[in-house]
Amino acid sequence: MKQLFNYICSQLQDKYSDSETRELAYWILEETTGLSRAQIIIGCKDTKNNANTQAFSDFHTHTIENIVQKLREHMPIQYIFGHTSWMGLDLLVSPDTLIPRPETAELVEWITQKCSTNMRAHVLDIGTGSGCIAIALKQRAPLWLVTGLDISSQALLIAQQNASRNNVQVNWLVADILNTTPTQKFDIIVSNPPYICDCEKTQMHARVLEYEPHKALFVPDNDPLLFYRRIALFKAPKLFFEINEAYGQEVCQMMREAGYKHVELKNDIYGKPRMVFGTIDC
Repeated sequence: MKQLFNYICSQLQDKYSDSETRELAYWILEETTGLSRAQIIIGCKDTKNNANTQAFSDFHTHTIENIVQKLREHMPIQYIFGHTSWMGLDLLVSPDTLIPRPETAELVEWITQKCSTNMRAHVLDIGTGSGCIAIALKQRAPLWLVTGLDISSQALLIAQQNASRNNVQVNWLVADILNTTPTQKFDIIVSNPPYICDCEKTQMHARVLEYEPHKALFVPDNDPLLFYRRIALFKAPKLFFEINEAYGQEVCQMMREAGYKHVELKNDIYGKPRMVFGTIDC
């Protein structure tokens, strides 16, 4: 086990930081061997059984070599294994869906703090992708009637599977939000829409730029609030956004101009402005 761990680290250390390399090594061994991290750590420390584990190591080496090569080409490990753990959910992901981020988990927590989870509410998640927000909200608020909307039918196939594997019921809707207005009224709307300007591509890591769906990431440089402005027209009593940290004040001002009150800009755990909330009388 220690040999495998050291091999993985040696192959990745020129591409990733030390902490990322170790994390990836544990992740690879967990996936390929079926062992828990605790078992892997114990195995790495057990020098007495090296000879007994040689055959075990040889069996997995070819698979691990292929995984390591993909990581060296910057493919996200979540796409390599086809799933990820996020907010206690086991979620399928593919290049048709964004990989769920920690800041999106903070948005989910904020929604459940500000809205009663003990009352029935109609909730719309716009740009649902893998369905992570919709599924996490439904899990935490079983009385809520949650709908996930996305322009990508391929993404919604993943979202449907994720709802099933996490035992929640969510409605799914294929629509282009820029050209469609939902006919149903919703009590809560949440969206993590495309918000990265094209000019920011040069600052992005290859594993995002080369593998994650651009349609879910980018907006034109001349209209960074394109999706926010459109979604704000739907006039949900409670509206939540995940935002580009560079446009926090602009999103807040746009919401006020659209008639929203009590607009709040919230920082993530790193102190970056990443979430906005507002209310409106409907």
